[in-house]
Amino acid sequence: MSNKILEVKDLQVSFITHGGEVQAVRGVDFHLDKGETLAIVGESGSGKSVTTKAVMRLIPDPPGFIKNGEMLFEGKDLAKISEKEMQKIRGKDISMIFQDPMTSLNPTMTIGNQIMEPLIKHQNMSKADAKKRAIELLKLVGLPSPETRFKQYPHQFSGGQRQRVVIAIALACNPKILIADEPTTALDVTIQAQILELMKDLQNKIETSIIFITHDLGVVANVADRVAVMYGGQIVETGTVDEIFYDPRHPYTWGLLGSMPSLEATNESKLVAIPGTPPDLLNPPKGDAFALRSEYAMKIDFEQEPPTYKVSDTHFVRSWLLHPNAPKVEPPEIVKLRQRKMPSNYEEPVLVEEVRV
Repeated sequence: MSNKILEVKDLQVSFITHGGEVQAVRGVDFHLDKGETLAIVGESGSGKSVTTKAVMRLIPDPPGFIKNGEMLFEGKDLAKISEKEMQKIRGKDISMIFQDPMTSLNPTMTIGNQIMEPLIKHQNMSKADAKKRAIELLKLVGLPSPETRFKQYPHQFSGGQRQRVVIAIALACNPKILIADEPTTALDVTIQAQILELMKDLQNKIETSIIFITHDLGVVANVADRVAVMYGGQIVETGTVDEIFYDPRHPYTWGLLGSMPSLEATNESKLVAIPGTPPDLLNPPKGDAFALRSEYAMKIDFEQEPPTYKVSDTHFVRSWLLHPNAPKVEPPEIVKLRQRKMPSNYEEPVLVEEVRV
């Protein structure tokens, strides 16, 4: 029996603009296993959020549309079902935590009512039961005095507290999949560490599968089981956390690792920026989309799109550098330096005192 709760095959998502068709997602394949956390990593504009919004069927149409592909959730293709069927799944089986908690919360409603809403709608709970469950959820996400907090409005909460409320709403119906779209970007480092810790803890408690979107590889090491690296609307490397950190094979992954800050940074380990800018997906480049920014690009990179090479049962890379006839290339020194500073159970050390958010 398959352990996959979600399987995405050849997903293509485009947006029609005045300039033409922007091919935001160009043939993405990935799967999510039951109970695992998959991180999707890449620069802004690489297609991470569009991919997960497509899974939620939240692509605004027009101008966007799912051009091709399958998104199989428990045997159902989410790309083919009606909006009415999708409404039964969205918020109940698949939930999403957005980047900015303030835009996710209704300023005119109490926090309690906003948590009760999905419970009454999807779980057919009575108001009394929904209230009891809402208070339990506020407690679960670590908010003190949940009975008092239940009656308050979003503006009475700090940024970190609001994000906890958004997580409580997302968890209200015990979703099978939780999509977290850069859930800690708007928060300071201390609060960020607590929210990540909270998500790991909740996953153990409610056994949900998580897709975690971020541009920050440092966050990934601590929360994910597997990582998918996205560039130019495609997934260019997938592997376990250890494979991505200790045996990265794609030059773009090397770039992301090299640009990751280290608390032990010295002059020899300055941050390295990836040269150039992401490709224009109105006119996607021929060949490997990363070729123009890669010092390792070969002639074939500008002519043909690379196939996906299998490094191990869990590690796949889309790069001509893995072709048997390609020259042997080592990751740059900066990447090796980062790896030496990471213990095998790597966690980016964050100075966290017991801060009540």
